[in-house]
Amino acid sequence: MKDTADKTAFDVNHWLRQDQMPHFLCPGCGHGIALRALVWALHDLGIDKDKLAVVSGIGCSGRLSAYIDANTFHTTHGRPLTYATGLKLARPDLHVVVISGDGDALAIGGNHLIHACRRNLDITCLMLNNEIYGMTGGQVSPTTSEGRYTSTTPAGNTEPNFDACALATAAGAGFVGREVTMQVLALRDLIRQAVAHQGFSFVEVLSDCTEIYGRKNDLGASPEMMLAKKSAMRPFAYRNTVDVPFRANHLKTGVIARNERPEYGAAYRAMTAALRDGGAE
Repeated sequence: MKDTADKTAFDVNHWLRQDQMPHFLCPGCGHGIALRALVWALHDLGIDKDKLAVVSGIGCSGRLSAYIDANTFHTTHGRPLTYATGLKLARPDLHVVVISGDGDALAIGGNHLIHACRRNLDITCLMLNNEIYGMTGGQVSPTTSEGRYTSTTPAGNTEPNFDACALATAAGAGFVGREVTMQVLALRDLIRQAVAHQGFSFVEVLSDCTEIYGRKNDLGASPEMMLAKKSAMRPFAYRNTVDVPFRANHLKTGVIARNERPEYGAAYRAMTAALRDGGAE
C-alpha cells in the first residue's frame, strides 16, 4: 500500500455507487461520517477498489457496504466476520474490511468477534456503535448505556454494557482503537493505521442514532449528541437526569492496543506449504 494523500485530491464520489443514492440513513446519523472516514483512509493508502472487499452484516451499519464502489458483500446477522475469514483465506491479495454494528458484532456475532481477534487474520473490522438496534425496532444492545430507554427497556437499561475494545484486546486482536464521529480527521487516521496493520484490526466508532436512541432519551439533535461525546466520553456521556450519576472519561480514544504477532493467513499458508513439500511427518 502506498500513501497518495499528497498526490491525488480525495473525492468521496469516486468511492460511492451513485446509483444507490440518495442513501437511506436518517438525518444526523453518524454512520455516514464513518463511511466517509473509511473511504478517505482507503484513498490515502492508495488501495485499488478492485482489490478491496467490504463485508457487512445486518442493521443500519450493514447497509453501508452497498454504497461503496468495490467488491461488497451484505451477509447474515452477526456473521460478516465469518464470511470475511473465508474470503481473506481464499483471496489473501484482497484488502478485507468488515463493517458491523454493536448488536451485530457483540450480541449474535460476539463469539465470531472473539475468535477473529484470537486468530489474527489480516482483516479490518469497524464496529459502528450507536448503542441501539436502530433498524429493527430500537431494542437494547450490548453497548446501551445504563439507565437509557429503548423499546425493550422502557424503565431504563439495568444491564452493564460491553467495553468492546477491552474485549478485543483481551482476545488478542493485533490492533485495537476507538474514535468518535465528531473527530473526523482523527477517525480517518485511526482507520488508516488499522487497515495498514498486518493482522486483525478492530476499530470501535462511536456513532449516533438521533431518530431512535436520541429521541427516546431526549438527547437533542445530532449536533448536541456529537458535542456531548466530545466533552465527555461514553458510556456515561449523556447523563441529563438527576437519578443517574454522571461519570465522564471512561472510554479512551485513539490507539488502545497493539499486539505484534504472526498473521494467521501467512502462518497457515506456510504450514500447508511445508506439508505439501514433505516437510512434516
